[in-house]
Amino acid sequence: MWSSNRRKFITLGGALAALSACGFTPVYGPNGAGTKLQNNVYIQAPEEIKSNPVEDAYYLVRNLENRLGRSSGGEYRLDLALSSREVGQAITADSEITRYSLLGTADYTLVRESDGQIIASGDVENFTGYSATGTTVQTQASENDAHERLMVILADQIVTRLFTITLDEE
Repeated sequence: MWSSNRRKFITLGGALAALSACGFTPVYGPNGAGTKLQNNVYIQAPEEIKSNPVEDAYYLVRNLENRLGRSSGGEYRLDLALSSREVGQAITADSEITRYSLLGTADYTLVRESDGQIIASGDVENFTGYSATGTTVQTQASENDAHERLMVILADQIVTRLFTITLDEE
């Protein structure tokens, strides 16, 4: 039994050594992107809201602040643009839509405030779905939940991408 555990330990040690040799740094370790960005990013609410409710912008910013911390004047600023749209997925013979997909895209730009340099930029996209077969109240609750879930997914994708960048020392 011990030899089996020892082999796993040695394998794990070899894998960690290989990662450290290629420049792997833990996100929240010394000089990691997570440590440098935590509570140091001012998140600008999306100014450009295309065909989506204002609540989407709120949910996106709230989730980003939960992951990155809330800052009123950090070293970095995160600019956002957000769009979403609904697409009918399941249509009955009577042309009634019973299921919707909610497609969302968020463009982001991380800017260093001291010199205005763009540190990272890109876009993320994903989707969620909801059923429209219940009562009006049930359908509305499902739609609201789908919007909130989509913003959680987009925020997580943005944060993951930001944590993969290398922040140079100033």
